[in-house]
Amino acid sequence: MDIDPRRVRVLLAVARNGGVLAAAEELRITPSAVSQQLSKLEDETGHALVLRTPKGSVLTPAGVAIAEAGEEIERALSAALARMEGGAKVAGVVRVGGFTSFVRTVVIPRLPAWRTQYPQLQIHIVEDDFPVLMRLLRQRELDAVVVELDSTAAGQRAPGAGLIEEPLLDEPWKLVVPSGSLLTTENIDLGRLPLPWLGVEPSAANVSVLSRLGRAAGMQMETVHQYLDTLTALALVAAGEGVAIVPTLALTGVVQDGVEVLDVPGLGTRRIVLRRFGGRRRRSSLPVDTVARLLRESAAAFDTRSAS
Repeated sequence: MDIDPRRVRVLLAVARNGGVLAAAEELRITPSAVSQQLSKLEDETGHALVLRTPKGSVLTPAGVAIAEAGEEIERALSAALARMEGGAKVAGVVRVGGFTSFVRTVVIPRLPAWRTQYPQLQIHIVEDDFPVLMRLLRQRELDAVVVELDSTAAGQRAPGAGLIEEPLLDEPWKLVVPSGSLLTTENIDLGRLPLPWLGVEPSAANVSVLSRLGRAAGMQMETVHQYLDTLTALALVAAGEGVAIVPTLALTGVVQDGVEVLDVPGLGTRRIVLRRFGGRRRRSSLPVDTVARLLRESAAAFDTRSAS
């Protein structure tokens, strides 16, 4: 199979922007040229790569495989560029937004090492929820944001035109219950737990999990209370007020008496991704590229198996 890597870049633009027109605008070529490049790439691979729908273009499984390979190439080139430039030459301020558990667990512990490695690079952290982070990114008040998605419903939070999305980490969702509240932890029926579900802030990815579980059980998942921070959820669970779905990262380094953390088939995973604006590579993008690489490396080094 002989694939022209320049055409893979076109496929990536379509995947990230959700359509041929937006991809053409990013690449600064005509929509006809985008379609021609996609057609040639399909001929080279022998597979259909893109499906056009009324809501835009989506990748087929074969298209996803090629796009993921293209992202690996981009990451390798970005890392190589950073090494060629040298740590001391990467300078500037990069503003990164993120949610609590990722910022606390994956980012902050690495900041001292990053300062030593890149003394002229400043990384400013903004912690907030999904709607605020995306608004600040679109207003260019942030250079990149780390957001959470329920893997099963990730398409419901598409990044939007002009934005690229890079996967950082997939981690298991956990069920947290009061200690001793279940007679057995085998074959748990999520639709028939002895306590109600705790409500979570509406923009959190946990909400999608509860909706998905409710659809699977053919019932409406009623909730009590509403929490923002995982520590609040754990305290409510320990008090016997309900049960909660919590991501693995949020439990890292947290000690809470009176709760059990359980792995339950069907809960799925939380997908953590980095979003930023795409466009043609230029020297001024090097600081953001460098921070994106550092975040990928830090996330890749995190072992979700040891987090609970």
